[in-house]
Amino acid sequence: CSFRTKLAAALARCRIKHDALSIEYILPETIRKQEQRASALPLCVWINTFKISLQDVFRDLKKKGFTRVESVSDFDHYTYCMDQHCHDVLVFPSSLKEELLNLDLFADCKLLLQDKSRSLAVHSAQALLNTDDDIIVAHVGSHLTIAHMSALTIHSMSRIFVCGVKSSAKAAELRNLFSHMGCKNIQLLHEDFTEIGPTDPRLQNAKVILLLPQCSGLGVGNPIDFILNEHGDAGLLRDLLQGSVSEDKLSSLAEKQLNELMHAMKFNKVQAIVYCTCSVYPEENELVVEKALESGVEGNKVQPYRLIPPVFSTSSNSKASTEFFFKIEPSEISSGCFLAILAKEKDSSENVSVKDILARAAAKGLLDGIVEKSKEEEKKQKVTQRRRNITGSGIEPKIAEFLHRQTLSNTKAEVSVSKAVSNIRQKNVNRPNSYVQLKKPINPISDTALPKVPKHTSHLSSTGKAYERQLARKARAEHKRVVLKPVEIVLPPVITPYVSSQGNKPRI
Repeated sequence: CSFRTKLAAALARCRIKHDALSIEYILPETIRKQEQRASALPLCVWINTFKISLQDVFRDLKKKGFTRVESVSDFDHYTYCMDQHCHDVLVFPSSLKEELLNLDLFADCKLLLQDKSRSLAVHSAQALLNTDDDIIVAHVGSHLTIAHMSALTIHSMSRIFVCGVKSSAKAAELRNLFSHMGCKNIQLLHEDFTEIGPTDPRLQNAKVILLLPQCSGLGVGNPIDFILNEHGDAGLLRDLLQGSVSEDKLSSLAEKQLNELMHAMKFNKVQAIVYCTCSVYPEENELVVEKALESGVEGNKVQPYRLIPPVFSTSSNSKASTEFFFKIEPSEISSGCFLAILAKEKDSSENVSVKDILARAAAKGLLDGIVEKSKEEEKKQKVTQRRRNITGSGIEPKIAEFLHRQTLSNTKAEVSVSKAVSNIRQKNVNRPNSYVQLKKPINPISDTALPKVPKHTSHLSSTGKAYERQLARKARAEHKRVVLKPVEIVLPPVITPYVSSQGNKPRI
């Protein structure tokens, strides 16, 4: 306190020397602009579905006076909106930061504040997982990123392996945090990612690697907070105060990022890699990915990696990378982000199970409103299978040969039979006391498809009438039938009546 007056006097002389209105104006102009942009950036919050549902969050926020709007442009103090890319991320005005952090929703870890780039990364990884696939998180980074990944896999059997937890004290701290947030499927590994072999038995079920390497971080609104929260390289703070990163430091970061990405490509069981940075430099983004793909480090025995479009719509000014790279440029409403997804080319002979297809579709939200197959349909399929087995093994060879020979003709004739029966029934209605005759159709039907009726028969036999009613019912059923999917049907031998002058004798 005794030096307060001297300190204030020294500050006043410094302001006069630099012609600065306040102490903030002593900072470089780039830093001042960055600070202004960071203070105005909307806040991104993700919902911890282990503890609360989206609808409950909406209801609680409404009780506290918050109004849900369509987009950031509609913000007016106590308002919020849904993020356009992540279904479990809410966006709030920056002016509400202190009030939000004092809410019970934040104190109970139901809502968690984190940079949007990390939410984009974990959503991209989750969309690539099947029901029981594991995922490798290459860096510890922030515990919030790992917890968000765990929350997205709440309805699956996936495990999350986190690399680089060196000390037992750090492991105990993380386990305590994850337990408080409700996460149960996280396993911590003390080795660094590059120290783990591709054939490690613990990771043989891992199909996706989430790679969030250390980067310059110049794309985020507040780089200093980002580095501290994500446990980044504190040596970058000096460069960040200058508004740029030195070439030597940038080259060192890019080399390390490339080595980690190439190491991830060596895991034979892994099918996809999500690479995400908060850098604005191509040396850390596109160039790293392109060099890794050109290296061919995965070997000739496995399918090579290729770029695939992200699950989000691309937003890039670069024409060459619009299709495969997801990029958000730093702006007044969003931090910068770069995201690329590398996936192994599918083998043409590989058969993907129905379970995996449904899991991927559910992860992308494509199964909403679709009803699963009922048990009754499954029973029908089992009955059809039994009939197929009976037909193939217990029927006389001549009958089987007959069915094989008549398959095409019977299929074509069924429609004509239905039409012929309809004509007969119509004539019976119009002329109830007259004789029933079958006129010769324009396209003749084979003898095996239609029952033979003499032209001068006064009345149809009882067997013929029964057969007529059976075909009529079949015709009506055909009109009501809705074809859902291709099926294979094996029919048993059919006994059709044959009317002759000697009497009614059923024939096969």
